[in-house]
Amino acid sequence: MVSFPLTLKHTTTMSPRYPFPALDDLPEDIRTRILEVQEKAGFIPNVFLAFARRPAEWRAFFAYHDALMLKEEGHLTKGDREMIVTATSAANQCLYCVVAHGAILRIYEKKPMVADQVAVNHRKADITPRQRAMLDFAMKVCLRSHEIEDADFSALHAHGLDDEDIWDIAAITAFFGLSNRMASFAGMQPNPEFYLMGRVPRQK
Repeated sequence: MVSFPLTLKHTTTMSPRYPFPALDDLPEDIRTRILEVQEKAGFIPNVFLAFARRPAEWRAFFAYHDALMLKEEGHLTKGDREMIVTATSAANQCLYCVVAHGAILRIYEKKPMVADQVAVNHRKADITPRQRAMLDFAMKVCLRSHEIEDADFSALHAHGLDDEDIWDIAAITAFFGLSNRMASFAGMQPNPEFYLMGRVPRQK
């Protein structure tokens, strides 16, 4: 088992409103998960530390995050899910989520420009018609959920997405609507590492 010092191992842009807690002050389950993320990514995404100041909320937040973003069932790929997050987070003007999830999107889709395109205007992005329809629906949920009607479901059914996939699109959009607002009000900044991920070859 790889062990890590209980200190921040990466360049951190601290939240100006809510300082991050020290790793050695966190409950064991949260500290363990954070160190696992550090081992895999090479740094600790700021969101893991920002929410850790309230352990019960951290656990609830990441449990729902994982249920939505790591599930194997359904027809949405991991790239699709990150695309939804990036597009709707841009609509909500959340710097942290656009940069962080845009980085993951570039990696999953293996397209260095796709995150920028989706964040600015998904209708002109280099994505499939199915993904465009998916983002049309996600953006409507994000901005005008009260206007969702049966025709919106039919448009997605035409691309092979079923009602459970549509629930996932809506749930991801809604969950990250919460995340966007928490990140923005707290002044959470993206880690510098995110900006180049998926744009340049990873150092070996």
